[in-house]
Amino acid sequence: MRADRPIGTWLLFWPGAWAIVLAAPQVGKYVLYPEILYLIGLFLVGAFVMRGAGCVWNDYTDREIDAQVARTASRPIPSGQVSGSSALIFLGVLLLIGFLILIQLSWAAIGLGVASLALITIYPFAKRFTWWPQVFLGLAINWGALMGWAAVTGSLTLAPIFLYLAGICWTLGYDTIYAHQDKEDDALIGVKSTALRLGANTKTWLWGFYGLTLVFLGLAGVFAGIGWVYFAGLFMGGFHLMRQVRDTDLDRPEECLAAFKSNRDFGIIILACLFAGTPGTSL
Repeated sequence: MRADRPIGTWLLFWPGAWAIVLAAPQVGKYVLYPEILYLIGLFLVGAFVMRGAGCVWNDYTDREIDAQVARTASRPIPSGQVSGSSALIFLGVLLLIGFLILIQLSWAAIGLGVASLALITIYPFAKRFTWWPQVFLGLAINWGALMGWAAVTGSLTLAPIFLYLAGICWTLGYDTIYAHQDKEDDALIGVKSTALRLGANTKTWLWGFYGLTLVFLGLAGVFAGIGWVYFAGLFMGGFHLMRQVRDTDLDRPEECLAAFKSNRDFGIIILACLFAGTPGTSL
């Protein structure tokens, strides 16, 4: 489950939390309403459980590949500490818990949650057939942006769609940085990634990915009618992303990992900006 490395849980949680805070004023509610806080709590627990389920499924499908990569060879399944059948049983338990959380939401959110299973199932195989597996990760890990909005309003509009697109571009950035840790092993065993596809041009692409992230976040705010404080706060988020691109040496795995983990803080910045920009709390 990688419970000892919570960055994945945060990255799965933030898009849903952003969407809930952004959607609440659309139905005359704000962050401190009990039902909104309850939804945020459900999404946090759900992110922990489903991130764990995703890790188990990823490790099961990649068990032969992981055994050939130095960074992943010691994981429970490729190292033989856990059998494949035991992993699948554990996966079933996690999915059951996730289902019990899902049915607390609106019907629209439940439908979206069920649909997300297709993306979760496909993602581990993407690196076998495309140089852009990070796109599939972005589609899956940011699905909460749609679910969070639907959980509050019962429907979808342009605002959550732009929020979802922002999350996908954000993921393309941070997971490309992450993939640079394994680029030498990946090249040897024939696994594809944006790190290998973009190579020496990666930083140019990162500027584009992160630039689009901010544009789509801005459009989400426009279509949700959020206050001006949110847009001012986006400059803080942009500075954070700029430092990742500017300061990270992509040939140093420890720097790539540190930059990747720092995206937890970007999520906090955007959530704070959303909260500050909501009509009931804006300056």
